[in-house]
Amino acid sequence: MKLIEIVPAWSRILHGHRPFLSLEITRDCPLHCPGCYAYEPDHLGTGSTLRSLADFKGEALITGVLSLVRRLRPLHLSIVGGEPLIRYRELGILLPKLTQLGVEVQLVTSAVREIPGEWSAFPNLHLVVSVDGLAPEHDKRRSPATYARILKNIAGQHVIVHCTITRAMLCRSDYLGDFASFWSQRDEVRKIWFSLYTPQEGDESSERLRPQDRLAALQELAGVRRTFPKVYLPDMVLKGYYAPPNSPRECIFAQTTNCISADLTTRIAPCQFGGRPVCSECGCVASAGLAAIGRYKLGGFLPVSSIFSLSKRVGDRYHQRSRSGNDNPVRGSSVAE
Repeated sequence: MKLIEIVPAWSRILHGHRPFLSLEITRDCPLHCPGCYAYEPDHLGTGSTLRSLADFKGEALITGVLSLVRRLRPLHLSIVGGEPLIRYRELGILLPKLTQLGVEVQLVTSAVREIPGEWSAFPNLHLVVSVDGLAPEHDKRRSPATYARILKNIAGQHVIVHCTITRAMLCRSDYLGDFASFWSQRDEVRKIWFSLYTPQEGDESSERLRPQDRLAALQELAGVRRTFPKVYLPDMVLKGYYAPPNSPRECIFAQTTNCISADLTTRIAPCQFGGRPVCSECGCVASAGLAAIGRYKLGGFLPVSSIFSLSKRVGDRYHQRSRSGNDNPVRGSSVAE
């Protein structure tokens, strides 16, 4: 989030709305990546899985997404999946309409298919391409979205490369630097983001970072960002990684984001990861950044998080009254606005 967007976001909170929306636009994906939280059995927490949900295509999807955006009125929409590019035809119609609505859009993709060239003209669109390490490891994990296919499909675009750090990437000390070096040389890449693997409770996989792994990764990233300017890792985000929120209730990002699945109805809780994420090991870049902002003390003594908590309580009360038309709070709403 840009600094200039904080004031309108705070205004939305005071009026009882969440300024961010994360939307799983489709249940389908041609990839089967290890550690993908979207396809975990407990992701939705409803007994259903993402692949079992009914989703939408064509005009029904376009109408449904626009209706949801007009109702929730987010300042920022993150389109995820599944693989969003499966619905590239619908997105070709949706994206200009979202531009007209003044919504910032982040589209997270594996770049498994070509990104339409005309999308580069949308000033509010931020394309984020997920890359799981260097080519040998990535191609094994993310086939058919191999390095060769990504490089072909992002031609002519300006994308953000996003890498989630797992334990295997720390097998040698210069791995993250080599990754940053490769993608920094690409003209199509304008930024590089690193996040840390966020486990679910009971996760004993080889993906999960041990405490010493997390510390080693953060120490290496502190050096990598100085060598490669395209690596976006401000001090506040780095500090957020060192001290993640203890629970979703303490996570500003979780508290300000509606996360909705592919049926455009099911809410994902407690955050975009769903299930039972281990918050003390959270590696979400958005959560880290907002957590660090929350710890900043205005005037040297009042944390921003305290002001946020008060604002949210005021906003929730305002929203309840505005929906009920009286002093009695509305109960049973399926999607928080």
